[in-house]
Amino acid sequence: MYFEDLSVGQSASFGKTITEADILLFSAVSGDTNPMHLNEEVAAQGAFQGRVAHGMLSAALISTVLGTRLPGERTVYLGQSLKFRAPVRIGETVTATVTITALDPAKHRATLSTVCSVAGKTVIEGEALVMVASRG
Repeated sequence: MYFEDLSVGQSASFGKTITEADILLFSAVSGDTNPMHLNEEVAAQGAFQGRVAHGMLSAALISTVLGTRLPGERTVYLGQSLKFRAPVRIGETVTATVTITALDPAKHRATLSTVCSVAGKTVIEGEALVMVASRG
């Protein structure tokens, strides 16, 4: 989409079931080897009483929506705020949803609310700022 195709209230989503492989690969790519993600024995003694996915793994699904669905190709991610509300466990499906809340025609920028949820429960919420290509 181009900036001219956008309107406040437009929304798009992407869902993914988090697997053991996702956690291992994300750990390898990010370097985050915190045992709460990788070691069941250690994680069982922690705040979540078991292994949980990296918060940023779930948050990365927001980038998927922004870059492939809304606004889509040619979108430049400028900023993101995140509040982590609940853990995500292996086997849960995370759905990232973005909704346009404001448009700045002078700068071709869009502000979007960003929410990741599992079975209807919010696990991450925040706000994104993106720059969107224009036809002109």
